[in-house]
Amino acid sequence: MTVSLRPASEADLMAVGALHQRSRVAAYSPFLPAEALAVPTPEQMGRYWVERLAWEGTDHRMTVAVRGGRLVGFSYLGPDDAGDPATGLLNAIHLEPDERGRGTGRALMVDALAAMRARGWRRAVLWVLRDNAHARRFYERGGWAATGEERDDRIGPALVPQLRYAREL
Repeated sequence: MTVSLRPASEADLMAVGALHQRSRVAAYSPFLPAEALAVPTPEQMGRYWVERLAWEGTDHRMTVAVRGGRLVGFSYLGPDDAGDPATGLLNAIHLEPDERGRGTGRALMVDALAAMRARGWRRAVLWVLRDNAHARRFYERGGWAATGEERDDRIGPALVPQLRYAREL
């Protein structure tokens, strides 16, 4: 059974939120405390995506991955968060935990990069959690490289260091 990609619809967003929460717990639990991952709940995360797309829908793009009628992943991209008009930001790729290693993340990344090129962006950037070695290897295999830029963000009560990655399109 192959994975198919399509634009997300408003009807997908609660399921996207639940998937996002499951993905975060699976990916981040090796290095974040449980209380940092206890919130938001899957329902809260769904409402977050409904609200976020209401605000950003005109210049952002969410793609969902479906396998056998089941939502198994998503990507989200938009303009560069630093304001460079030649650069797009890959905000997220998240997968159901059982989709890791099945090519779904790669399909979402290839699709996102093609969408960025189609928008005329010449460079792509993203932020990845410093301690998320699995995600860092995934992006590095996809041609991304750390830029040396770092920032801290919060996940629940935890202050989490992030690294910026970039690649040419």
